[in-house]
Amino acid sequence: MTETNFKEIDETHHRRLKPPGLLLVTLTAIWLGVVGIGLSWMWEYETTPGEITKSPTHWPVESQIERSASCPTLIVFAHPRCPCTRASIRELELIMAHCNGRVDARVLFFKPTDSSAEWEKTDLWLSAEAIPGVKVHCDEDCSEAEKFCATTSGYSLLYNPNGQLLFSGGITGSRGHSGDNAGRSSIESLVMNGVTNQKRTFVFGCSLLGQDDDYTKEN
Repeated sequence: MTETNFKEIDETHHRRLKPPGLLLVTLTAIWLGVVGIGLSWMWEYETTPGEITKSPTHWPVESQIERSASCPTLIVFAHPRCPCTRASIRELELIMAHCNGRVDARVLFFKPTDSSAEWEKTDLWLSAEAIPGVKVHCDEDCSEAEKFCATTSGYSLLYNPNGQLLFSGGITGSRGHSGDNAGRSSIESLVMNGVTNQKRTFVFGCSLLGQDDDYTKEN
């Protein structure tokens, strides 16, 4: 075999080992595009608030939930199987600790009429029940939620002892994330000082009735 033949074989070998530059660039671009779309979707999911509603300015007379006559009453409506509601329960725990017994709190967990016994007794129920000063109730088919115009898990309402609405909205800054936020700050300011700059915030969570969520199908 001649020297020329050896050179041709060697060049062919190097060409085969040489990475396909255009293909690599194309695959990298596709991967980055997919990652970008995924991050964009996650950001939109976390920062898109639930339905905006207008709750009654006075405590509904038809409500079966007891309102405190000596201090503000905080109501949090929750879905027991909504994962992002864990953040709301953690924020509620902070509110109760910071307010030091000066607010009466209720957490109302949605329960479908046709669900199995103790369907609503999830870890969220147990976590809420363990917070000092918090009473936990079952809200069958959102009967109480409808009276207060609550449609999103994590929706919180603060009423004064006379039954006047002081605050409505969420107590997390985004879906499923704990941390300093306007909702918690507003409630604490109202309870401790009687004033706040923001009486309404967006609420981030799943639908209370969960028409489009798989977790409601578990029995």
